[in-house]
Amino acid sequence: MMWQDIVITIANLMLSYAVVPQVYHGFKTKKGHMTFQTTFLTTVGLYASCLAFFTLGLFFSGTITAFNATMWLILLIQKIIYK
Repeated sequence: MMWQDIVITIANLMLSYAVVPQVYHGFKTKKGHMTFQTTFLTTVGLYASCLAFFTLGLFFSGTITAFNATMWLILLIQKIIYK
């Protein structure tokens, strides 16, 4: 395991921890508070990073980044559904 994998994993864990309450709040209030452009571009960027991490053999980073990207995808879906 490379030290970079640990650093990227920890950073993405913190970012995932920060976005989970926003996802919960969206479900609770039935509103999409984030803008479409922000959620769409962040989702695409995180999934692209996830793919890059996996191709570099950074499996922990790739897994946690995939989770983070999925949380942003949920925010995007909330924005579309809840308007």
